[in-house]
Amino acid sequence: MKRNVGPLDRIIRITLGIILIAAALTGYIGWWGWIGIVPLATGLMSSCLLYSLLGINTCPVGKK
Repeated sequence: MKRNVGPLDRIIRITLGIILIAAALTGYIGWWGWIGIVPLATGLMSSCLLYSLLGINTCPVGKK
């Protein structure tokens, strides 16, 4: 898979994913907090399927 998630986007995704999962684990929010797995995984892999389908790329031009 090609990288299409830039550094700032990646940090935001990982942070949001961890916050949602932690909130679900502590019972602060319901089971839907487990959706945080999606932004966490896409942030860790630096690749987003939805970005690929929409032709979006937040990665710097020179990097692969």
